[in-house]
Amino acid sequence: MKIIRYQDVKYQVKYAAQQGDGTAKEIAGDLFGKFEVTDNTADVRAVLAPLVPTGILCIGLNYRRHAAEGNAPIPKWPVLFMKLASTVQNPGDPIVLPRRLKSEQVDYECELAVVIGKRCKNVSREKALDYVLGYTCANDVSARDWQKDFGGSQWCRGKTFDTFCPLGPCLVTADELTQPNSLAIKTILNGEVMQDWNTNDMIFDVPTLIEFLSGSTTLMPGTVILTGTPHGVGMARKPPLFLKNGDKVTVEIEKIGSLVNPVVDEMV
Repeated sequence: MKIIRYQDVKYQVKYAAQQGDGTAKEIAGDLFGKFEVTDNTADVRAVLAPLVPTGILCIGLNYRRHAAEGNAPIPKWPVLFMKLASTVQNPGDPIVLPRRLKSEQVDYECELAVVIGKRCKNVSREKALDYVLGYTCANDVSARDWQKDFGGSQWCRGKTFDTFCPLGPCLVTADELTQPNSLAIKTILNGEVMQDWNTNDMIFDVPTLIEFLSGSTTLMPGTVILTGTPHGVGMARKPPLFLKNGDKVTVEIEKIGSLVNPVVDEMV
């Protein structure tokens, strides 16, 4: 099932299941509990990010060729950082380039996002996917200058500016996407393909990440896990290529869809 979170014509926020004919049917109930698809056609005014996360856990350096393009060693353990909830952006809404804390090196990163569906702790790799509600597209937007030079050796400042985590356009439930580590994934910038690879290049696959992140740690329903990006990021290109006002960025993942966002300057 492909689930969208949307705002209707009365500005109410609801969930709906996309249908084969392009319409959507309203969902009743709790997305993280019991829910059902109704016969009511959704009156969609705007598609929103698929959820409001209870946490955003992110993995760096998790694709072999991405590690290689940055001359970084293959990590022995998953590299964890986090994003604030205020980084989430809706499909179609803009990525805002920071101008108060100015960055001239804002980069794109296409990523597969995993949404945890039920409370889990100390989950084994073998049972990890049982705790997944579904998957969506993510763009781990990153201010490289703040990440590498101005952030005191920590990544969070460069990763947590407003709008730096677009999600969408839908949530594909786990029963329809049983092989998360066999998906084509790409970034398209202004019509040109920048990243084009496959999630099978992950150093730590999705079950391994869930096992690691739930170790001695409770993952609540609604936790979003960003699983890393493949090679082709702007920072590694020669010359480097960073986002600018007027750009359009698209993240595409096989079986999920396309997440499209324009890029604008922050108004200060």
